[in-house]
Amino acid sequence: MILIVLLLLLAVSVSIHIYFLVRYLRSHDEWHLWGYINTSVINVFLAGVSILIIVFKPEKIRTLDTALMMWVMSGAMMTLVLIFQISIIARIVHRSKLPEFYHYNFFGKKILDPKVVKPMEVALFIVSMPFFVISGAYFAARFIKIFL
Repeated sequence: MILIVLLLLLAVSVSIHIYFLVRYLRSHDEWHLWGYINTSVINVFLAGVSILIIVFKPEKIRTLDTALMMWVMSGAMMTLVLIFQISIIARIVHRSKLPEFYHYNFFGKKILDPKVVKPMEVALFIVSMPFFVISGAYFAARFIKIFL
């Protein structure tokens, strides 16, 4: 059980690590750099502890419930991708309410500028959609199978 928890924590930590890397490359903010460095240390620690457990107790590998682990990892991946997509939508909605991104036409209707939606956000949203669909379908199918 401890090995499953360590591997799941490692998977979540790697996801957070990638998030900090992308955020640092986009903003060059020191806070994101420190998050990237801290998750690097955490990843090395979790991987090292997992390797030590596997080397000294190889029977833990045979008793590993991979179906449960994959189900939890797919749920975590689905949740992370959903949070990522919601954050993109929230940024677009927030930007659409700022006065520099819209104007009113002759009839008083609010017209949004094309700068409200950045091409990179659209690309990231479209690229993340298959990951959400595949991991969500696997998570939902295994969840339904539990009750049937």
